[in-house]
Amino acid sequence: MEISAEKTKLVTNNPSGISGAVEISKQRLGTVTSFKYLGAMISDEGSKPEVLSRIAQTTGAMAKLKPLWNDKNISLGSKIKLMRTLAISIFLYACESWTLTADLERRVQALELRCFRKILNISYKDHVTNEEVRTRVKQAIGPYDDLLSTVRQRKLRWYGHTSRSSGLAKTILQGTVNGSRKRGRQKKRWEDNIKEWTGLNFATSQRAVEDRTRWREIVKMSSVVPRRPSRLREQ
Repeated sequence: MEISAEKTKLVTNNPSGISGAVEISKQRLGTVTSFKYLGAMISDEGSKPEVLSRIAQTTGAMAKLKPLWNDKNISLGSKIKLMRTLAISIFLYACESWTLTADLERRVQALELRCFRKILNISYKDHVTNEEVRTRVKQAIGPYDDLLSTVRQRKLRWYGHTSRSSGLAKTILQGTVNGSRKRGRQKKRWEDNIKEWTGLNFATSQRAVEDRTRWREIVKMSSVVPRRPSRLREQ
């Protein structure tokens, strides 16, 4: 495999940066704070830049599809299905790689409700609660998995699939590095979401994924998102 030094950049999550120079064919590689890989943003700030980028792209797609939402000849149920197919699919791209914090989870829920309100033509001046919005959606399409639950499901399923495999992804997932974490509050890691959602430590979850039936049940239960107190509108 040939590596192009001109197209290759370095990014690190070490607060101190890269200590030494890295060279390819006597050409020193530059360092960056973020880069795009297969359409997804990889950043030294974690998943937040990518999630915010996906929210912006989804919002833009919803705006471009405004003629559909205003078309009175299309039923509400069809509009919601079109929204989930044409706009929400943009948001969900590569969501398996995200590390979700409480703030990002709130943003995901807010995005979904904004999309529903746009389709339902509900203004913030109408003082309609989020629970009422969800009720109208359920009446139109029946029971459905909300957006945050879908993100959780995809990440948990990918975790199970990778843990049962024997490829490089499993090696990286189970691998460790020398040294210890710094003192003080730590940044949330990718695997911390798995522990938080399932209530299982890493070793126990690794054993659980071997039983596909049991893991499917765990995914179903762990992806349920507790409802927050209803508010007039999402900020």
